[in-house]
Amino acid sequence: MATTVKTRRTLAKAGVLTGLVIGGLFAFLPVLWMVSTSLKSNGEVFQNPPKLVTESFSFDAYWAILGDGTQLRYFLNSYVVAFAVTILTLLVALLAGFAFSRFTFPFQKTINAVIVSVQAVPPITLVIPYFGLVVGLGLYNTYPGLILTHMVFTLPYAIIMITAYLNTLPRELDESVKVDGGTNWTALWRILVPISVPGLIAVGVYTFMISWNEYLFALSLTRTDDMRTVPIGIQLLMGQHSYEWNQMMAMSILGSVPVLLLFLLFQRRFIGGLTAGAVKA
Repeated sequence: MATTVKTRRTLAKAGVLTGLVIGGLFAFLPVLWMVSTSLKSNGEVFQNPPKLVTESFSFDAYWAILGDGTQLRYFLNSYVVAFAVTILTLLVALLAGFAFSRFTFPFQKTINAVIVSVQAVPPITLVIPYFGLVVGLGLYNTYPGLILTHMVFTLPYAIIMITAYLNTLPRELDESVKVDGGTNWTALWRILVPISVPGLIAVGVYTFMISWNEYLFALSLTRTDDMRTVPIGIQLLMGQHSYEWNQMMAMSILGSVPVLLLFLLFQRRFIGGLTAGAVKA
């Protein structure tokens, strides 16, 4: 009997491991092919039979991207917008989350419902309304226009997650600060924020990824190359008569590096923050 149970457990572990390996390969092979394509000449991309590495292996596509001032401008724009959206989203969401977690005020449930409902609205349905609003405010083709629009989609999730994380922290922490003569503001910045670093990092990394990869509004709300972002830059490599496939893949790889580095640097805190907010809320 014991042997049968042990065999079943071994088979179950083997099945799980096999499934994970298959899933990992399924996710990794497109990335591997993307890297391979970026190292080929444009004429070798569709050669038959396909080859992972060709004789004309080179980094020319990367040098073409890194040596083009317009392409580098796309990266600068993405960094400016993504970092600004992340910082502002964390600040606003932290204050909102603190209010939802520690206070009771009129229409609290209604506001919560509105925040959650925003997540359910398909972004494409809001392109025309936001285009008219941004143009009317004189923010078309500007950083503030992009930043504020991206925050509309990053704030709901950030508020929900930070509120859930703060709900896991005992209210006795706040009360101890008040006993010592402190205020709610002191409790937030001196006590709760340092303890909430894992949750803030998780929300910050997610927010950065959303803003960095956003395509639809970056295309609709910008007009000139000095305001385009990386996703738009990749799309612009698709010419009228030919596609620069190797440069498109090279730019995609370069555009993935910042998000990958953020995740690798903050992997433990990112997973810990998501787990704490999801399980204890």
